[in-house]
Amino acid sequence: MSDLLPYYKEILTKELVKKGVKNFEISSNCDNPNEDVKFIIYSPVIRNGEKLNRDFSPFKNLKAVLSLYAGIEDLIENKTLKCPLIKMIDKNGLTNSMIEWCLAHTLRLHLGLDKHILGQDGIWRHKIKPPIARDRSVGILGLGELGKPVALFLKKIGFKIFGWSRTIKNIEGIKCFFGSNGLTEVLKQSEILILLLPLSKDTRFILNDYNLSLLPKGSQIINAGRGQLIDDIALIKKLRSGHILNATLDVFQQEPLPKEHPYWVLPNVTVTPHIAADTPVESSSKVLARNIKFLLEGKMPNGLVEFKRGY
Repeated sequence: MSDLLPYYKEILTKELVKKGVKNFEISSNCDNPNEDVKFIIYSPVIRNGEKLNRDFSPFKNLKAVLSLYAGIEDLIENKTLKCPLIKMIDKNGLTNSMIEWCLAHTLRLHLGLDKHILGQDGIWRHKIKPPIARDRSVGILGLGELGKPVALFLKKIGFKIFGWSRTIKNIEGIKCFFGSNGLTEVLKQSEILILLLPLSKDTRFILNDYNLSLLPKGSQIINAGRGQLIDDIALIKKLRSGHILNATLDVFQQEPLPKEHPYWVLPNVTVTPHIAADTPVESSSKVLARNIKFLLEGKMPNGLVEFKRGY
């Protein structure tokens, strides 16, 4: 159930064979489901501007649905899904992509590179000097499969890292907070705030008008999680007032981002087209093949979703 099959079919076939999976067929024919279908590999498919709402109920012997992406919020509410759901955890591909993207934009904001890149006007601005990393506080909302490695990498560079998660975490070298009081503490400390939370009923619009007001004046935001983590109207108000200096956004409530959206024209917003964490075909095929092999052997796959938590 993905329009990415042409990219995956050959490589995934090879990886399944390497894992010893035998007598299988990879098909995109979902119109005539039968009892032979044991696994569905899924990614969202858009038709005529609308995301297809998949019906899993005809697949009576389905063992698992394996997502090609880390985000699985569009499947969590699917009432026809009665089998295990496996999200993509690809430490050699997707995770590294997220680390690199977040590192690049954190350094861009920290060093104030836009002032020079966008200021090629003949003025010698030699007095614009950023602090060093150890004097910059970076908050990270979400300390899971993506947030934790990003936090650890930025810590190695020297940034002061404040991490927040819904439940208590203990990560060496990272000041970890949780719960509503912990969220307040992290927001108040964050000169740069990175969002890497999954989308759930508890995280939807976690950056609302009140929580945005807790950030220090002149703070900067990076959202590589999900568009609905942020109340757009509230963020735009804070950007226009100057309370938030800059927002770098890779994810949006509607994608592609409509041409008339204010984010395109606000001078202190950087829009990137949901490219922060690519899912490389080669590495993710290895992950899919390994998880399918585990499931066939009755072992626990990596990335099993807890439906009650929503991720």
